[in-house]
Amino acid sequence: MAFEGLTEKLANAFRHLRNKGKLTETDVKEAMREIRLALLEADVNFRVAKDFTAKVAERAVGEQVMQSLTPAQQVVKIVNEELIALMGGENVRMHTAPHPPTVIMLCGLQGAGKTTHAAKLALYLKKRGHRPLLAACDVYRPAAIRQLEVVGEQAGVPVFQMGQGDPVKIAREAVRRAKDYGNDYVILDTAGRLHIDETLMEELRRIKKEVSPNEILLTIDAMTGQDAVNVAKAFHEALGIDGTILTKLDGDTRGGAALSVRSVTGMPIKFAGMGEKIEEIEPFHPERMASRILGMGDVLSLIERAEEQIDKKKSDELAKKMMQNKLDLNDYLEQLRQIRKMGSIKDLIGMLPGVGGKIDESAIDERQFFRMEAILTSMTPKEREKPELLNASRKRRIAAGSGTRVEDVNRLLKQFEQMQAMMKQMTGKKGRKARRAMAMMNGLGQ
Repeated sequence: MAFEGLTEKLANAFRHLRNKGKLTETDVKEAMREIRLALLEADVNFRVAKDFTAKVAERAVGEQVMQSLTPAQQVVKIVNEELIALMGGENVRMHTAPHPPTVIMLCGLQGAGKTTHAAKLALYLKKRGHRPLLAACDVYRPAAIRQLEVVGEQAGVPVFQMGQGDPVKIAREAVRRAKDYGNDYVILDTAGRLHIDETLMEELRRIKKEVSPNEILLTIDAMTGQDAVNVAKAFHEALGIDGTILTKLDGDTRGGAALSVRSVTGMPIKFAGMGEKIEEIEPFHPERMASRILGMGDVLSLIERAEEQIDKKKSDELAKKMMQNKLDLNDYLEQLRQIRKMGSIKDLIGMLPGVGGKIDESAIDERQFFRMEAILTSMTPKEREKPELLNASRKRRIAAGSGTRVEDVNRLLKQFEQMQAMMKQMTGKKGRKARRAMAMMNGLGQ
C-alpha cells in the first residue's frame, strides 16, 4: 500500500514521544529529525520536508503543547494538521462550464496511465449522472486510439476518433459532436512523450487555444517519486495546469509525489488512481490521506466505496438474515463477492482505524478469497443452503471441482460454523442488540 513505509516510520517517531511523560525541546527536535528522514526516504522534495518539519517544530515547542497532559498526542495532532495543509487542505472540485459541454484536457508523459484514467474519469462522471464523451487526440502512439476504444467500452462511454488526423481538429470536432449529441463532458486524451519537449508542448498549447478547456489535468505516476513532481512543475510552467491525477497510488510506492506536488507547483491533486480496475479512481481528499499516512484509517472513503460497489438491496437482505440468524453459505458467497467488488483486501484493511502501518502484508493472501469462492461455487445451491448435507464424498467432489483440497473445504466450513455459533450466542435482549449492531455495520455503507 502507498505510504506504508512512511506510516511505519512516523509511528515509531510518535512511539518514542509517547514514552516520555513530558516533552523537552530536545525531544521535539529528535522527533522532527526522524520525521524529516522518513519524509526524505518517501521521496518527498527536500525543501518541502525541511519546511514541513520546521513548521511542526515551531508549533510543537509552544507552551500549550509542552504543558499539556498529553504532549505526544498534541504533536500528532499538529503533524496531522500540517500534512493536510501540505496536500492542499481540502478536496478541490473540477471546474465546470456554464454551458455544456465541460471540456477536460488530460496531458502527461507516456506510461503515466493517461488513456486508462481518461476512461476511469469518464466512468466516474457517468456514475454521477453525466454523459461524457472520450476523444482520441493521441494520434502518434501505436494502438493509442484502439486502447481508448477498449477502455471506453469497459466504461460504457462513447469514443470519438478521426484516425491519424490533426489532434487540434479532432479536439474541435469532438466538442462540436458533444454539443450535437447532448454530451455534457468531453475528455480529451492527448498525446504524450517519453520526455518533455517543445513539440509536445506546442501541440498541447494549440489544442488549449482551439477548445479553451475548462480543466487541464496532468496525469502523473506516483511511482516515479520526485521525477513526478519535476514533470508537474515543467507542465505547469509551459501549459498552465489546473490540477493533477496521481496514478498508481495503491502500489508499492513511497508516495512522495502526493506530499510534494501541491507545494512545488501550487496545483491541487484532484483525483487518485487506487487500482487497476476501471472503477478504481477517487477524488483526492487531503484530510483522508493524512489520516491514512498516520495510521488513523479512512472510514469515510471506505463507506463511499461500499456505497458505490455494494448492492443496497442485497445488503439489506443480508442484514435482515443476520438479525434473524438465518445466514447460509449462499449468503456467505454473496457477501464474499460484494467485499471483493470493493477492491484489494490489503487496501480495505488499511482504511480501518489503528491498522495502517501494522499489517503484515505477507500474511494477507488475496488468492485465498478466490479459492473460497471457487469452493462455494463448486457446491450446489442446495448444499450451500444446507451445509449439513456435505458428507465426505461430496467434499471430495467439491475439492476436485474447485482445484483445492478437502482440508480447504473443511476449513471454510469451520469458519462458517464459528460465525453461526457466534450469532447463536447472541440471544435475549443483549443478543438482539448485538445482532442489530452487526447488521447496521454490515449495511453501514448504505
